[in-house]
Amino acid sequence: MENTMQMTPEQLVEEYRDTVLELHLTRRHVSALETENASLRAQLAPAEEQGHSHSHGEDGGHSHND
Repeated sequence: MENTMQMTPEQLVEEYRDTVLELHLTRRHVSALETENASLRAQLAPAEEQGHSHSHGEDGGHSHND
């Protein structure tokens, strides 16, 4: 980004608009990822309930690769 002291008012406005658009697109992307994450968690929940009567830590606590 250029030094703001050397930017014209028009350049500042353009930079602001670009930043706002980038923020908007980033928020949409985050929202889509959160939706996808929730969907994947919902798909995993029934698998976790089958045959698992104990809780796991963050990393699952154990593996099934015996």
